[in-house]
Order: sequence, then structure tokens, then C-alpha cells
Amino acid sequence: METNPSSAPAMALQLEKQIVAPQNGSVVQRVGDDDSQHGASTLGSPIPFLPEDIWHYIHLCDAARSACISQSFLRSWRCLPNLTLNQMSLCWIPYGQTFSCKVDNILRNHSAIGLKTLTLNLNDDHATFPYVNSWLQVAFTAGIEELTLRLHEKYNFPCSLLSDGVRKSIRYLELKFCAFHPTVEVGPLRSLTTLYLNSVRITGDELECLLSNSLALERLQLIDIKDIVILKIPCLQQLNSLGVMLCQGLEVIECKAPNLSRVNVDKAKIKFSPGEALQMKDLTLRRANCACHARVELPSIMPNLQRLLLRSLNEVVNTPMLPSKFLHLKHLTISMISGSAFSPSYDYFSLVSFLDASPSLETLFLDVSQGRMEHESVFGGGSSAHLRQFPELHRHDRLKSVEIMGFSSAKGLVELTCCIVKKAVSLERLVLNTLRHNSCCSKEYIPPYSPFNKVVLDEAFRAVAAIRSYIQDEVPPEVNLTVVEPCARCYSFCASS
Repeated sequence: METNPSSAPAMALQLEKQIVAPQNGSVVQRVGDDDSQHGASTLGSPIPFLPEDIWHYIHLCDAARSACISQSFLRSWRCLPNLTLNQMSLCWIPYGQTFSCKVDNILRNHSAIGLKTLTLNLNDDHATFPYVNSWLQVAFTAGIEELTLRLHEKYNFPCSLLSDGVRKSIRYLELKFCAFHPTVEVGPLRSLTTLYLNSVRITGDELECLLSNSLALERLQLIDIKDIVILKIPCLQQLNSLGVMLCQGLEVIECKAPNLSRVNVDKAKIKFSPGEALQMKDLTLRRANCACHARVELPSIMPNLQRLLLRSLNEVVNTPMLPSKFLHLKHLTISMISGSAFSPSYDYFSLVSFLDASPSLETLFLDVSQGRMEHESVFGGGSSAHLRQFPELHRHDRLKSVEIMGFSSAKGLVELTCCIVKKAVSLERLVLNTLRHNSCCSKEYIPPYSPFNKVVLDEAFRAVAAIRSYIQDEVPPEVNLTVVEPCARCYSFCASS
């Protein structure tokens, strides 16, 4: 059901006087707000047979505006347990009122029924600072479950607000642009499952204290935390996801969480306790030279990995051939997306090291989408016509599905693909997508952010030619080969760019 926000007040007035025919055929006459003897349904709605969630949906966009003309809408507005308050959501403010006054009125109208979810985005509005503590005092009832605060770096979040009732109920806490200094006195956050800190001033000891009091924590995300050098994660049994990004001062992460499976780290070195690392089966890792780091470090400390997702920020070091193995690895994803060009010194063919090290591998997904290709092309002439072989690599009898996104005519990439085709005797599916991950033909494309330019289009045609010249005839007939080529839509995007 869709409504026009500008027509909601008129709709409210019309519904107030409307004669409605319910589904059972009876007729219900809507009476005025003052006629309480004809009480409607749970919301005091003028149409009693409408479900409550539909009324919430209808009322949400303009409930605050309509409250001045309809007591029914006012009751609906006050019972909404989820609020998002920012300059955009409160763009319609009555003459003479300020943003602070509007937020103050809304929160006090909700103080009696309690909030489940509150998102408060002040957009660096300094005028609101004197009111924030009182707003949070009103909002922090015993039943609040999710809190998202985007404030200002000068604001100091008052830990005293985390009363015993709040500590029992809150499940999601997101703080951005503020100071947060929890101590032992804060007490246990028994229900907290997600902690998200972005540009928050907090020390390593303070964060460790907070984590030690959050035994139910499942997801921890840290972005741009400058005051932590060593991050110590205690033995949190439920923690399975860790993200640490843009924390320039962070050097080491010491982790004792036994069930951590998804790690997204762009810089710091991670030290796992031996017992915890041995249990790791599912790992997502994001950092510079990620493929090289994973090949060198992970087989020895995480030998039981079954699923590995690598997101490389800048791969310039070739992946080495080593005797260590990923004996249990079944699913491998390597993403090396770049908006410009990869370093031409990086050799795609070195990724064959993962094939050699993973005898149980079943699926391989490689994304090498880039803005332009600067590697030596297989059509470059000279020695380019001769493709390197890897006779030392044993036959691979588990690999069934291989997909390469952003496939180009780079000689090393063509050599890698040929090696996979020849050595993976169990291969059933091979997809070579010559388009970028966010091109106009892909599901990820959101116009107009990634136009399909002529440079990418020309390289896609060279990639198709490389497939036909060097790969297609090598693919066994039982393997389903799919080549994704530029389409008519790509031409139109190219012509308009």
C-alpha cells in the first residue's frame, strides 16, 4: 500500500466523516472524536476492520502533522515504538518551533508508552547539545532495545543512563561521533548482541571493560577509533563477527573469542589464541595484500577453515607457492575490486597457489573488476602467445564451480583460467564474466553511479576474444561454459558517458 505524504491530512479528514462498509456487509458510521461510546478498534481507528499494522503504515509519514486535527491519528502516533529523528524526517516544522523543540515534544509524547527503537541524528547541530541528556533520559525506559546516536565529537555519552532496566533490554547500540568512557560500574549488558562504534573516543581498557560485561555480544564493529593500540577481545562465546576499519593507531588484535567466524580487518595484525583459531571454519578477511597474507599465515593457525572470503584493498605482492595446505577449505572467494587499475606487477597466475593448497575446494569465485586494465595482454605479441604451464600441480578432483568477474585479456588471468580448466577434472560450471561487478548488466548496478565507459567496453571485447582464442577449445564438453559479454544496454551507457 502506497500513500502520498502530502495528501495524508486530507485523507485523515475524509476518513473521519466516511461511512464504511466492513467485509461482513454491515455498515459502520464513523462518529466524531468526542463520541467515545462508539470506540473503534485497538487504535481508535475510524475503520475498525483494518489491521493494526496497516494503520501504522498509513499514519507514519504524516502522523505528527495530522495529530493536530485528529485524535485518532494522535493516538496512533503516540503508540509507535520505533522513532527516527533527524532534520530530514522532521523537515516539516510548524512556524515558531525549532528542531530541538520538535524532538522534545515527540519524545515526551512517547514517554508514557516507552520506545523500542530510537535513531537520533543531530547532524552536528550544536544548538541541540544542551537537550540531548534530557532527551535520552526520557527515551531510556526499561524496554528500549535498539539505540542509534549520531552526535558530535564533543559530546560525552553519559554512562549513568545505562540503568539496570536498560542494561537488561538493550540489544543494539550504535554510537557515532562522541566520547564513550564505560567503567566497571556500568554493570553487565545482558542482552547486548550488536555493538557499533564509529569515530568514538574510547580507550582500549574501557572497551575491554565494556566487552567483558557484554557476554551475549555477537557482532562488534569498530570504525575510525583512534585511541586504541591493542584491542583485547575476551572469551565471548557468542561473538561471531568482527569488523575493524580505519583504526589508524591500532596495531594488534588479541582475540580469545572461540566462535568468531567473520573477520573484516584492514590493517591490524590479529593474534588468536591457539584453541580458538583451530575452531575457525568461516572467515572473512579484508586488508591490503590480503591474498598473500592469507596464503602465508592462515594454513598454520586456522587449518580447519571451510569457507574463506578475502577482500584485498591493494594486492601488489604475488601469492607464493608454499607446502602448507588448507585441507578442509571448500569455498573460496577472492575479491580484488579497484575503481582504477591493479598494479601491473601483480601476477594473477600466482593465485594458482590456492588451487594447489586446497584439495577439498569445491567452489571458487574471483572478482578482479577494475576501471582499466594495465597488465600485459595476451594479445601483446612477443612471448604473450606462449602461455605458462604448471605441470607440478596435481589433478584437482573436487572443484565443481568457478566464476571470474571482471575477466580481462591479462595474460596472467588467461593462464590461470587455462590451468584451472586442465587440472580441475571434476569441473561442472565455468562462468567468465567480462563485465565489471557494478556494470549496467550486473545485479549490483545502481545508476548513475557506475557508468559503462569506452575503456571498459573495449577491454571486455578483448576479453571475449581471449576466451575464444585460448580457453574455449580447452574446456571439456561436459563443462557448462558461460561467457558474459557486453549487451546493447552497455553500448547505450558507453555512448552517453
